[in-house]
Amino acid sequence: MAATSTAGNFGGKKTVRIVVAGDQGTGKSSLIISVATESFPEHVQPVVPPSRLPSDFYPDRVPITIIDTSSSTEHRNKLSAELKQADIIVLTYACDRPTTLERVSSYWLPELRRLELKVPVIVVGCKLDLRDEQQVSLEQVMSPIMQQFREIETCIECSALKQIQVPEVFYYAQKAVLHPTAPLFDQETQSLQSRCVRALKRIFILCDHDKDGTLSNAELNDFQVKCFNAPLQPTEIAGVKKVVQEKMPEGVNDCGLTLSGFLFLHALFIEKGRLETTWTVLRKFGYDNDIKLRDDLIPITSKRAPDQSMELTSEAVDFLKGLFEMFDVDNDGALRTAELDDLFSTAPESPWTENPYKDAAEKNVLGGLSLNGFLSEWSLMTLLDPSSSLANLVYIGYTGNPMSAFLTTRKRRVDRKRQQTQRNVFQCYVFGSKNSGKSALLDSLVSRPFSDRYTPTTDGCYAANVFEMPGLIKKTLIMKEIPEDDVKQILSNKESLAPCDVAVFVYDSSDESSWKRTSNLLLDVATHGEMSGFEVPCLIVSAKDDLGPHPMAILDSTRVSQDMGILTPIPVSMKLGELNNVFRRIIKAAERPHLSIPETEAGKHRKHYRQLVNRSLMFVSVGAAVAVVGLAAYKVYSARKNSSN
Repeated sequence: MAATSTAGNFGGKKTVRIVVAGDQGTGKSSLIISVATESFPEHVQPVVPPSRLPSDFYPDRVPITIIDTSSSTEHRNKLSAELKQADIIVLTYACDRPTTLERVSSYWLPELRRLELKVPVIVVGCKLDLRDEQQVSLEQVMSPIMQQFREIETCIECSALKQIQVPEVFYYAQKAVLHPTAPLFDQETQSLQSRCVRALKRIFILCDHDKDGTLSNAELNDFQVKCFNAPLQPTEIAGVKKVVQEKMPEGVNDCGLTLSGFLFLHALFIEKGRLETTWTVLRKFGYDNDIKLRDDLIPITSKRAPDQSMELTSEAVDFLKGLFEMFDVDNDGALRTAELDDLFSTAPESPWTENPYKDAAEKNVLGGLSLNGFLSEWSLMTLLDPSSSLANLVYIGYTGNPMSAFLTTRKRRVDRKRQQTQRNVFQCYVFGSKNSGKSALLDSLVSRPFSDRYTPTTDGCYAANVFEMPGLIKKTLIMKEIPEDDVKQILSNKESLAPCDVAVFVYDSSDESSWKRTSNLLLDVATHGEMSGFEVPCLIVSAKDDLGPHPMAILDSTRVSQDMGILTPIPVSMKLGELNNVFRRIIKAAERPHLSIPETEAGKHRKHYRQLVNRSLMFVSVGAAVAVVGLAAYKVYSARKNSSN
């Protein structure tokens, strides 16, 4: 494997902006003029104008803009502004003034951190020709500083007067931007970064055409041609294998180069400073500087109406089912943590370790994710973050047309008008008073054991599961818990109910005050739906049925449901596991989006008023039509009368 220095995609960088900073008199301006003119200036102004090195100045063929700065107090704001626009910062000190080197670590590097700059730094000693030969070596001085400040990419000494290593300063600076070390290699542990390993593993699998776990000579040659536009000679392939075998015997076997050998080679390139080799490979396979696939390779359209959503197609679901079987190595019908980590080992990270995905799906007693749980997590991710869902599909091996993995659902308002829906994934918002049983309802959806302990939900959390409906049709129900204190803020957005297929209102049936608070939430949501045009079917769930229902709460909730034109409350006890088929009833309500839509008194009055207005307009229209017909008849009659005379 060998890289050829050619122009290419450098994480989207079309130019490199280098800002030179440091104490006054350390040689900043002379260094810039020297590289631009290849000569030492006799007279130098305090701050030179921006200089530009053309694209053909260095092999990567990316132009460079170099910005000089002043360290004086009156120019501090301008200095900060320039530093914040830098792709890389060159910090200078004077080799003949040790105090300026001390200032690099005592002032300049802490100042860059104070400004929260996340760009690499190169420390440059200028005036090398004046350096005292008795001074300690650069490596000895800089090693502890580089240990403390990991943002330092490299350090180098130069002389503008003698033209010693001047071009190298800006070559290393450009290289640090186009081929950064930090995303690839952990200097502290001296090993490849996790995300780099994951990307290289995916590339290895993609290049292993016969799927035998090794790269044969032919596959290695194809890889070389794809990445570097040049074939490998048989002697070169033998040389590569020999290097690997000497250092890592398991890196090569009779069939070819193994994954461990492939990773070892890249670690070796990086250790030898040939980062451009690994970066060329990554970029040829579509990775950016964050070692994620470029946005243009994840073509998810964001042009969706607020009441439209994304779902996995049957093609994508079939792919995921096959993948589930492949990684369920112990054939127990579930993916344990290690198996799931292995499945996502070619993605930048496992996507379900944090909320809202963590614990959002059904698991078995050993913590394994069932097939339904696995597919539910994918449905949830596709609903909430289609771009991330598609990216992860591609990371784990989906090779079909990306646009064939997802479909955009019909608008929910159209579903209501047509009195049917084509959706396979339904999102249910769960409202209710505090301690009413909302979280317990979500836990029941994913078969989590009931807990008497009350823990307030501060953030909206999710639960998802797959249900088989009549006709062997599978539907996914995703439930989102809405904390009581968040409802007012959520409903301040006109489109807040647009993504919702059905709203469920949970109250503690043993507590009359719980019902009163929940009924107010129902009224608020129903009013919002009427006013925004995003009406949703609503159901009432009477929770904690095992505690003995409060008579007034039961009577009033039944009366309210009848007055609003929705189904009577569904009694459940999560503690006893008596769920009264609540989840399938929620799905049925979502499947018939024109039913169970609550009507408020104000809404009824508005509807009645519109009917009266429409009726009046109809009478006016009919009256006008009669008048027109009468006038026409009179004209005909008059004409006949005149002709008879």
